Amino acid sequence: MSNNRSGVFIGGLMLGATIGALTGLLAAPRTGRETRKILKKSADALPELAEDLSTSVQIQADRLSTSAIKNWDETLDRLREAIASGIDATVRENQVLKRQTTQENQTPASVQVENSDSRTSNLDRP
Repeated sequence: MSNNRSGVFIGGLMLGATIGALTGLLAAPRTGRETRKILKKSADALPELAEDLSTSVQIQADRLSTSAIKNWDETLDRLREAIASGIDATVRENQVLKRQTTQENQTPASVQVENSDSRTSNLDRP
């Protein structure tokens, strides 16, 4: 983010300097001939200034793009890890539930009847 802000700042600074220079030239107490010469030199320098500004903007856009791709890749990696952890936890929980179900199914019927009787008798108590 700071790279993007610095690029915007530099671009704004260059644009402000250009506008300030032109305003200063037009408001300066010089003869028309001198002012026209200065304006011509400034106009001749504008394409170079525009090229510099364009290059600066392109560099900042490339940095932003690279940063966005890096952040996206990091987010995808974290998401893959989270999904893998979730799958592992689900598998472990299923194994625990299967073991519990198997143990309950292997319990003798007489114990199950006693357990159900004790549950019923517990319900009858105040």
